[in-house]
Amino acid sequence: MIDPVIASVICATFLLAGIVKGVTGMGLPTVAMGVLGALISPLTAASLLLVPSFVTNLWQLLAGPAVSSLLRKLWPMMLAICAGTVTGVSWLVGGDTDLTTAALGGTLVLYAGYTLFAGQLRVPARAQWWLSPLIGGATGIVTGCTGVFVIPAVPYLQALGLSRDELVQALGLSFTVSTVALAIGLGATGAFTVEASGLSLLALGPALVGMWAGQRLRNRISPIAFRRIFLICLLLLGAQMALRPLV
Repeated sequence: MIDPVIASVICATFLLAGIVKGVTGMGLPTVAMGVLGALISPLTAASLLLVPSFVTNLWQLLAGPAVSSLLRKLWPMMLAICAGTVTGVSWLVGGDTDLTTAALGGTLVLYAGYTLFAGQLRVPARAQWWLSPLIGGATGIVTGCTGVFVIPAVPYLQALGLSRDELVQALGLSFTVSTVALAIGLGATGAFTVEASGLSLLALGPALVGMWAGQRLRNRISPIAFRRIFLICLLLLGAQMALRPLV
């Protein structure tokens, strides 16, 4: 039997996360892990995000025509994400919640700080053949350790000079692969239980409603202002989580 209070918190969190994704095109697992990671263990929070993250990111991936070309371009990075995630997930299920919570907080601070303050990077084509697997492996390890798969994949993909539509699909591809790899890693360790899968399915509805609402809001408010406020809140939340084990 699911605790009604826990179910309400999960639904509210994924509704908010869906709105953020609808407005900005990303951020569902980041918001979900950031909020739920402050209330429950990062392992439980990571299990909850699997179904809504997979569905929303697959939708984002398949919404354009560039799937095959992106797969040809990014397959080494995707393979490395899988390997890194399966390797890193042992940290998430190892029981050291202070360490994984601090790592998650640090990841959120890095992501929010980079997106707020860093200039746009550019990766030359001649470096992509060896840099893509390194970025994928690093992203996989961060995913396995924290359940958040934005660092360093998002800054790297933004630096490839892709068109806007290609970038949205590339992010969808990276997030989808990361979600599947995380599910495989958690499943292999027995951490993704029947109860967790039920709660993850419960979270799908609010996430989809939030994503739809966020897409409608995108045309009514300034995405730049919303994104800036969102990132500042994420920065503060990440700092609190990173420092919590020291208090």
